[in-house]
Amino acid sequence: MKKILLSPALFLLVLAAFSQEKRNGDIYMEHPYINIVYKSVKAYLDNDIAANTQIFSDTAGFWVSGIPKRIPIAEALKNWSRDFNFYDSISLTKVGYPDYLAYKDMDAKTVQSWWTWKGKSKKTGEILRIPCVQFDDFNKDGKIVFESLYGDFSKMEH
Repeated sequence: MKKILLSPALFLLVLAAFSQEKRNGDIYMEHPYINIVYKSVKAYLDNDIAANTQIFSDTAGFWVSGIPKRIPIAEALKNWSRDFNFYDSISLTKVGYPDYLAYKDMDAKTVQSWWTWKGKSKKTGEILRIPCVQFDDFNKDGKIVFESLYGDFSKMEH
């Protein structure tokens, strides 16, 4: 009888030991770093390179789907400014709300946000809409050190 009870008890003990949860951080829907991302989006929409320069670290990098490797933020800011040469009425509409991900592992600090980029082509008058997700990694000083953007930007004029 003891063997019959001991076997299921041992099984449950082993199962419990291997199914423990382990946290790697916290997720916030309100955080100062989210406000910094909003400021960066506003600076982009205002075509204000100087304001955006203050938000990113000097050594920050940028990557967008479709380019082979990351580029320095100074180059990215110039590229973003060129969007206004080809498009009118550029907007970024927030989809849902951003999350600040505070990871314990390597003390990573990331804001994840979802957007729809929209602009009207100066050449054709066509309105282009691009759903995208953006990840902004922050340093301990509250500056963006790396931004990655995922979306199908292949139809954009440049």
